[in-house]
Amino acid sequence: MPKGVKKQHLPEKDCIVCKKPFAWRKKWEKDWDNIKYCSERCRRQKTTRT
Repeated sequence: MPKGVKKQHLPEKDCIVCKKPFAWRKKWEKDWDNIKYCSERCRRQKTTRT
């Protein structure tokens, strides 16, 4: 991801648990293709919700 990219131009995904969109983060740079959850809370709830 190049430096200086405005927030509205960052890639987004939908969380598979809560279905809400979430934007790319620097800490996910190397693993963006494998990110499925918007938060730790959704990751923990992955088996309790349908």
